[in-house]
Amino acid sequence: MKKSDTWTADWGSDGGTGPLAVLNAIQHPVIMIDGEGNLAFANWEAESFFGASAAHLARQKIETLVPFGSPLIALIDQVRERHAPINEYKVDLSSPRLGYDKLVDLYAAPLVGGPADHVVIILQERSMADKIDRQLTHRGAARSVTGLAAMLAHEIKNPLSGIRGAAQLLESSVGDEDRALARLIRDETDRIVSLVDRMEIFSDERPVDRAPINIHSVLDHVKSLAQAGFARKIRFTELYDPSLPPVYANRDQLVQVFLNLVKNAAEAIGDSADGEIVLTTAYRPGIKLSVPGSAEKVSLPLEFCVQDNGPGVSNDLLPLLFDPFITTKTNGTGLGLALVAKIVGGHGGIIECDSQGSKTIFRVLMPASRDAPPVAGVSRTSMDLKR
Repeated sequence: MKKSDTWTADWGSDGGTGPLAVLNAIQHPVIMIDGEGNLAFANWEAESFFGASAAHLARQKIETLVPFGSPLIALIDQVRERHAPINEYKVDLSSPRLGYDKLVDLYAAPLVGGPADHVVIILQERSMADKIDRQLTHRGAARSVTGLAAMLAHEIKNPLSGIRGAAQLLESSVGDEDRALARLIRDETDRIVSLVDRMEIFSDERPVDRAPINIHSVLDHVKSLAQAGFARKIRFTELYDPSLPPVYANRDQLVQVFLNLVKNAAEAIGDSADGEIVLTTAYRPGIKLSVPGSAEKVSLPLEFCVQDNGPGVSNDLLPLLFDPFITTKTNGTGLGLALVAKIVGGHGGIIECDSQGSKTIFRVLMPASRDAPPVAGVSRTSMDLKR
């Protein structure tokens, strides 16, 4: 769909500096419904949301574009009756035509200075807002683990060293029957120490040393490690955007993040003969978030995904996936994904998991390097205004 196909009707062309340009710059779908229920106007984001050009939408009634009995229709009638703006939150507009992930917040208001029966509607998709909410929850959970880790390191590791030493002495002085029990005490003590060591990583709040990093070299390195070990029988597919600018990050921590995600994908696939892990990179101009320790806000246009065709994640577990001690593994600690969320959050990024059927995608949104040039063929300005 070409942006130049936008139907302007009575709005005309304003040379890119007037009201029409402002509406098209808004990164939320904006539509206007006339008294007959027709779409009298649709901005660029509305074209993308409804999957049709504004010229085509202008020939449609709103009832044909949304699910039957949608609250949006009733909302339009209420605005006309009250002659006042109305908000409606978490309205599901999902349908075979629009797609199955169309949860939106609605703002509807009468057209000021125009026909009384015309209604202007702004649709704000909930997906990104929900991701931010969940990411803030993940960061809060990681902070709670930080305090717990510091306490465990101080209060538990010292007594554990005494227990282990005593077990070693017993192992050398008891008979064969009891030696196995002493060895069990030593091994379990080592396992607890290892768990505490992993948790101590959460208490490391030092500033992250970051630089422009080629994400494809990181993913290739992770792939090589995986294929040499735990994922040697799994097929890998790469769908990379070669024009992607560098990511502003710490290379070692990126390797840790994606090695963890790839390992989780491999464990989910298990011994499946047709197991596949898909690594993708793409440029998706995103929202802006604050970087910890800085008042500066950065955009998150770089999208990196790890996808597998394992059994998927249950809907009950999905919202809790990045919380500490949440795991589906028999011997898992539930700290791996919590650490991944902490690292990504420390870079000012977002991580999210989508799972439908036999397809699970871990999606990481990260900031580009500050000195990165614009993506080939697209200016920075246009990337900020268009998705």
